[in-house]
Amino acid sequence: MGTDTLDLATHRLATAREPYAIATVIRTVGATAAKPGARALVLADGTISEGWIGGGCVRSAISRAARDAIAEATPRLISIQPEDALREHGLSPGQTHEGREIARNGCPSKGAMEVFVEPVLPRPELVILGASPVALALATLAQPFEFDITTPESGPLPAPTSARMIVIATQGSGDLAALNTALASEADYIGFVSSHRKFAALSKRLEADPDSLARIHSPAGLAIDAVTPEEIALSILAQIVKHRRQGQRQT
Repeated sequence: MGTDTLDLATHRLATAREPYAIATVIRTVGATAAKPGARALVLADGTISEGWIGGGCVRSAISRAARDAIAEATPRLISIQPEDALREHGLSPGQTHEGREIARNGCPSKGAMEVFVEPVLPRPELVILGASPVALALATLAQPFEFDITTPESGPLPAPTSARMIVIATQGSGDLAALNTALASEADYIGFVSSHRKFAALSKRLEADPDSLARIHSPAGLAIDAVTPEEIALSILAQIVKHRRQGQRQT
């Protein structure tokens, strides 16, 4: 796949906020159609849309690895070997050996290859509803944290294409409308800047069941005794990072 073609394809997918994977051949043994350095762009459904990494003997294994890599946001190293090589080393398709996921090459050429599959995912969205001092402080503070930050003025939100975090910092200006917008979205996190008492009062006016209301963190943010808009924004961003990274760290 030429660099220009790769750049155009990845730019198109990035603009559309669609996930994809890049599969790169890093090692070959024996006769193989693709050689080290060959690359292919694989869509989220496993379709190989650009590039060349071999024929049907290896494409299914790459497609499957790309789907898994995208779904789990984790790179894969695939070792595709002919049947006799698998028997010789006591390996079987589907198992992981020395950090490599084993797959079978059914091609008559009986070559072997290793392919690195790297997922490329849209950045998580941080949607900030409101124009209060807390909203402005959060939009500034969150800049280095690799979010796509949006501050829509009104209307329904489009369907998310990645993880979405919503913070409602309306602080008395359109609270109910913002809460309904957030509840109607497929958000991974919803935070509402308010007191316990205010949220309890507004909850009675929302057309939402208890499970939906339980999705809302109110007051938004970790309990750090924040006072200023900047401190409140810091507590909210810390809570978002904690929510986003939950379960990702290895102990």
